[in-house]
Amino acid sequence: MDSSSNSIGGIIYAHKAAFWAGILAVTVGVILHLPMYLKASETGYRLVGMPMDIPMMIGMVLIVAGLLLTLYGLIPKSESQRSEIMNLKVRALDDAPIRSSHVALLLVMAAAVTIDVMKPTTLSFVLPGMTEEYGLKSPLNPDGTVPAALVPFAGILGTVIGSFVWGWLGDTIGRRASILLAAVTFIGTSICGSMPTYSMNVFMCFIMGLGVGGMLPIMYTIMAETIPARHRGWIMVLIGGDVIGAYILTSWLAAELVPIYSWRILWLIGLPTGVFLILLNNWIPESPRYLLTRGRHEEAKKVMQRYGAKIIEDESTKLNVEENVQDRLIQLFQPPFHKITSAVILLALGVGFVSFGFQLWIPSNLQNMGFTEAEANYMLRDSALIGFPLNFLIAWMYGRWSSKNTLILLSGFTALSLLGFAFAGSAVADNQPLLYALLVMPIWGISSVVAVLSAYCVEIYPTRLRSRGSGLGAGISKAGGVIVIGLVVLSVASPSILGTSLIGAVPMGLAAIALAMFGVETQQRQLEDITAEQYGNWSFQAVEQKQTS
Repeated sequence: MDSSSNSIGGIIYAHKAAFWAGILAVTVGVILHLPMYLKASETGYRLVGMPMDIPMMIGMVLIVAGLLLTLYGLIPKSESQRSEIMNLKVRALDDAPIRSSHVALLLVMAAAVTIDVMKPTTLSFVLPGMTEEYGLKSPLNPDGTVPAALVPFAGILGTVIGSFVWGWLGDTIGRRASILLAAVTFIGTSICGSMPTYSMNVFMCFIMGLGVGGMLPIMYTIMAETIPARHRGWIMVLIGGDVIGAYILTSWLAAELVPIYSWRILWLIGLPTGVFLILLNNWIPESPRYLLTRGRHEEAKKVMQRYGAKIIEDESTKLNVEENVQDRLIQLFQPPFHKITSAVILLALGVGFVSFGFQLWIPSNLQNMGFTEAEANYMLRDSALIGFPLNFLIAWMYGRWSSKNTLILLSGFTALSLLGFAFAGSAVADNQPLLYALLVMPIWGISSVVAVLSAYCVEIYPTRLRSRGSGLGAGISKAGGVIVIGLVVLSVASPSILGTSLIGAVPMGLAAIALAMFGVETQQRQLEDITAEQYGNWSFQAVEQKQTS
C-alpha cells in the first residue's frame, strides 16, 4: 500500500476508512444512551436504580467496537524509524516570523486546552449532586457509606496512567495522532452522564482519565516544537492559562445547567466538545522536529515551509545532540536530566495536592460553611475571573523575564495563600473579602502553575524524550491527586479546609526551594541549545570528577 495516499498532516493511516468508521460508531453509541437520560426528566434526571435499556446496551457495544476500529485505523503499519539526523538548520524554524498559520495553531490549541481541562474540572462540580443521588459519603453527607471520593480517585488514577501512555505514544506514533486518539475517548466517555449505577460511573471516569491524562502534555509538545523560540515561552503560558478559562466555563455551566438538568449534563457535554476537537485537529500539524528525528525529512520540510521557515542544510546543526539521547523513560532519571527531573516531580506533586485536594473539595466545603450550591459555584467562578487578567503578566514574566524564577514565585505565593486558609479555617466564611483574596491563588494561581510547568517540561527535555518528559510532569501531578484522594477514601485525611490547605502548602513550598537549586533557565532559548548545554555541563563535570579521582 502507498502510505502517502493515506497521509494527512503527518499522520500515516494504515486504514483510513476504519478510523472514520470508528469515530462514527463511537458517536452513535453515545447518542443511543440519551433516550434513557431524557426519559428521566420527570424525576429530575435521576437514573439511580434504573435498569439499562436495549438502546444503551447496543450503544455500549458500538462504543467499544468504535474505539478498537479507531485505534486500528490510526496506528500505521510501518513508519520510517531511521536514526540518522539530517543536517537541517532547525534554527530557521525558531527564526521564522509569526504568521497566520501560527495564529491559527494557537487558537486551535487554546480551544483544545479548554476542552481537555473541562473534563477533570467537572469532577468537583458533579460530586455534590452525585453524592445526593447515590447517598455517598462526603462533607455534605458524613453519614453515607460508600465514599464519594472513589469517582475522582478512579478518574485521576486514569489520568496518571494516561499521561505515561500518551507520553510514550507521542514519541512513538506522533504528537498529532495521539491527540486524535485522546479526542475519541472524550466522545465515548461522555456516557458517564447516563450511567444508572455508581460503580459504572467509577469505571467510566477511569476510562475518561486515560484520554484526558495525555492530551495536555502532547499539545504543549507540539507548540514548543513549532513556535519560534523568542515567542515560545510567553505564548505557551498564555495558551496554558486557558486552564482557568476552562474552570470559569465549567463553573458557569454548573451554575446555569445543573439546577435544571442535574449533574449528569456536565458529563454529556463531552459529546459535542469531543466531536469539535476532532474537527479542530485538521488545523494541528505534526511536529517538524519529531518528523526529523524519525527520518521523515520531506514531511518535516513541508511543515516548516507552512510556518515560514526556510530550509537550510548546515553541517553545524545541533540536532545531532539527539544521537546521544536514549529513547527510554529511564533516561529522564539519569544524568544529565536527573536533578531537573527531581525538581519537576516535587512541583508536580504540589500541583496535584492542590488541584485534587483543595480545589476538588472546595465546592463541597463552601456549601458546608453555609453557602448554597449556586452561591459556591458563582463564588469560585468570580475568584477565577479576578485572577484571569494576571495570566498576561505571568506569560510576560515567563517569556521575557525568567522561566525559572516565574515558577519559583508562583509556587511560593500559592503556598503562602494556602497557609492563610490553614490559619483562618472555616471562620474565613465570615470575612468574604479575605475569602476571595485567599481563593484567587488556589483557584486561579494553580492553573498558572500548571501552564508554566507544562511549558517548562517540554523545554528542558530533548525531542526524543519531550513527550515522555511532558507526560512525566502531567502524570506526577495526577499521582499527587491519587495520593490525596486515596487518603480521603481511606479516611486517613478529612477533606476539610484545614486539611486540604496544609497538604497543598507543604509540597508547593518545597518545590520552590528545589527549583531555586536545580532549575534550568529556558527563556527565549532554542530547544537544541538547552539540551546541548545540559549534556555539555554534565560531560565536563563527569570528566573533571574522573580526573580528580
